Amino acid sequence: MNAEQFDIKIRAVEGGVTAAAGFKAAGIHAGFRKNPERLDYALVVPDKPCPGAGVFTTNRFCAAPVQVSRANLGGTDKGYGIIAGVSINSGNANAATGETGLACARETCNIASQVIGCEPQQILVASTGVIGQILPIDTFETAIPSAYEALSAHGGADAARAIMTTDTHSKEYAVRYRSEAVGHVGNAYTVGGMCKGSGMIMPNMATMIAVITTDAPVESAALHTLLLSTVKQTFNKVTVDSDTSTNDTCIMLASGAAAADAEGIVEGTDAFDELAFAVHEVCESLARNIAADGEGASKLVTVNVTGAANDEEADIAARAVANSPLVKTCIAGHDCNWGRVAMALGKCGVTFNQEDVSIDMMGMPVCRDGLTVPFDEDEALRRFEAPEIVISADLGAGDAATTVWTCDLTHEYISINGDYRS
Repeated sequence: MNAEQFDIKIRAVEGGVTAAAGFKAAGIHAGFRKNPERLDYALVVPDKPCPGAGVFTTNRFCAAPVQVSRANLGGTDKGYGIIAGVSINSGNANAATGETGLACARETCNIASQVIGCEPQQILVASTGVIGQILPIDTFETAIPSAYEALSAHGGADAARAIMTTDTHSKEYAVRYRSEAVGHVGNAYTVGGMCKGSGMIMPNMATMIAVITTDAPVESAALHTLLLSTVKQTFNKVTVDSDTSTNDTCIMLASGAAAADAEGIVEGTDAFDELAFAVHEVCESLARNIAADGEGASKLVTVNVTGAANDEEADIAARAVANSPLVKTCIAGHDCNWGRVAMALGKCGVTFNQEDVSIDMMGMPVCRDGLTVPFDEDEALRRFEAPEIVISADLGAGDAATTVWTCDLTHEYISINGDYRS
């Protein structure tokens, strides 16, 4: 597949997680939050059980819903299965809650399975909010039937709002493309998604929760392979504050509703590459949106590292810059202080020679051969007014490259997190 030619054929569409055929969603106020004006429970349901896959947090303090959903997808060695519904509450993370929390997550699956009409292991659950508080099961007993009654093919926007915590706005995106692959020529496939995330963000998988849907026909194992690869290139390249959450969850479902008679998409085909491109487009858009909406953020920051010795060192270097409080605060202050970028690169332990390093900020050369390059401070101030700040560093040590997204660090970050439980 020619990615550049395919890029022309893909287009954004409305609908988020329900843009793809074969899915309904709802977002309601169920009582997980005290404010009756805030939606706090989302339900996403395919028209019939369909292939699903999941990627979860690497935090060893992982939450009860992560443990239950991972088990329902066959455990850490599998990660896929047939799914009939996704249940997400906000306001309470159900993390560090012991056996009581696990029992609640399992009972949530039982309640949802009875309402939807499926097996409990065909339900995936996710939670986001305050850690260490017991999540009341009786709220689910009323929430799930109410959300099921509210399900709609146009319910994606409400579902996206219902999973928010400190997010300043909901996050959803969808694309559609017409396949040119053998066995799928002319079929229009849609990929849509929603996510939440603003703080405690440095996924390996962070608090990040995402649900991606497609109406393309894909088997579960192939879907899992696609999701793993995409998460590594998108959501796992976001860092707001270098903290990896207890609850990170990314789920993908494939209804196959756009082409019921088409052959299943498998790895190693043009159809798989097309779908992977579209899924990447959706996940990258959502990932960038998370970074831009970092708690207290005023700027999206893109860090490009090239010339690294290998992929691992490119990632380490980019994250060192992206996570540096000194770099993030100088961006908040519109200060083109490239020395802080050099500091972050120099301390991270990757291989390079100082005299080989080049650094650009907002397209302005500020360092060449490890030495300062005179630049116009007034022009730098003007460029720092942009909503996205781009920092590029070439280490001159190899051919590996990567991109990481983050945000600036303002006084508001402290205010939000200092008052989070109040």
